[in-house]
Amino acid sequence: MRISFHGAAHEVTGSCHLVECCGKRILIDCGMFQGRAELTDANAAKFGFEPAQIDAVLLTHAHLDHCGRLPLLVKRGFKGEIIATSATRDLARLVMLDAAHLQMEEERHHHRHGRRGGSHEALYDEMDALDAVDRFGRNAQYRKPIELFPGITATYHEAGHILGSASIELTLSEDGKTRRVLFSGDLGPLGRPLLNDFDPPAGVDVVVMETTYGDRTHRSLEASVDEFTQAIIATERRGGNVIIPTFALERAQEILWFLREGMEAGEIRKSLKVFLDSPMAISATRIFARHEEALRPELAKMIAHGRDPFQLPELHMTRETQESMALNEIRAGAVIMAGSGMCTGGRVRHHLRHNLARRDASVIFVGYAAEGTLARIIIDGAKHVKLFGAEIPVQAQIHTINGFSAHADRDDLIEWLGRTGHPSKVFLVHGETRAMESFAKAIGSERVEMPKPGESFEL
Repeated sequence: MRISFHGAAHEVTGSCHLVECCGKRILIDCGMFQGRAELTDANAAKFGFEPAQIDAVLLTHAHLDHCGRLPLLVKRGFKGEIIATSATRDLARLVMLDAAHLQMEEERHHHRHGRRGGSHEALYDEMDALDAVDRFGRNAQYRKPIELFPGITATYHEAGHILGSASIELTLSEDGKTRRVLFSGDLGPLGRPLLNDFDPPAGVDVVVMETTYGDRTHRSLEASVDEFTQAIIATERRGGNVIIPTFALERAQEILWFLREGMEAGEIRKSLKVFLDSPMAISATRIFARHEEALRPELAKMIAHGRDPFQLPELHMTRETQESMALNEIRAGAVIMAGSGMCTGGRVRHHLRHNLARRDASVIFVGYAAEGTLARIIIDGAKHVKLFGAEIPVQAQIHTINGFSAHADRDDLIEWLGRTGHPSKVFLVHGETRAMESFAKAIGSERVEMPKPGESFEL
């Protein structure tokens, strides 16, 4: 029994872990690297294993940094089964097709300008993404074991991160030895309005866990919602727009939920125009209504009774490019939610170009921003940023509200780990080095490993 790490090792993207047991090779996630230019180049590099020799992929959830290289895996020879929850399957299809579309658009753009090769070449196209969708097989249900192969069983557990997200428990039996290995996937904070709390199994032997916020705690959700509401009210008084770089899965839906709640409580003007300027977020919001089994019971009950928990009086869904471009003519009184959350691409960069230099505008960051991303550069206090070849002064009000994060903070991570029992080994992944080192001290570093890319361990 062995495990090796091929992504999210001393970084927060590119999750990809390989387990070898009973002559089988099983991949946990196959995500895309995001952020710095060298990470973009890493997406096109060899995987560190032969895709054709992988027997199965177990997918924890549908974020791009966990599923984004599945089409490339298939393109390079993978012919096994991909297993995920039903909600993850629907969302992953959306995410992979969107990624393929964006890559092809970028490639065409650079070809038009006479630039070929390098990081601008698409990793895969939409047909490759559909080929990956075809590899999805059985749908996992929480706490119902699936026999993958003789001696290897997988059980999915609620992770509370995004719709359909799971921690995956592998029970491995080989040469008279049995080991229970638990992969956290990405974990959500406790007490969120849309999803159930994480629910890990107890008594596991080895844990592989994320540490995105392993070195800090979030503000309370109540305080974060209040700050968010006040930022919108203050921006309206100044006569500007609010730009919210938004992750399409979970964050967009949660922000819509809190906007609706604020309007119903009389704190936010009901006539406020809100634009969801993200085709993927629009589609993801529709997928939510199809998966009542993955939602909190009270939210599922709302949907079952015909109430749309994400509908606002002046909510406008802008799918078409021309509709999105027209938003840049709005000078005041609009809340514009657009992807991507880290501002690495997508429509939000156009809205930042038109609003960052305006003192009456606000930019509200409501999620994690990896090192090297435009979002992190702005959050860290840059006075100017480069957008579409132009230097744009940062004069808008910048708000960073980490209480909205879909990731568990240090205290929640400790709580999750405590519920797993007393594992003899804890591998820390999906975190920047300082976050992992801080978390290792918090839990007792003598049982901790912080694997490097490509590093392998006996289980």
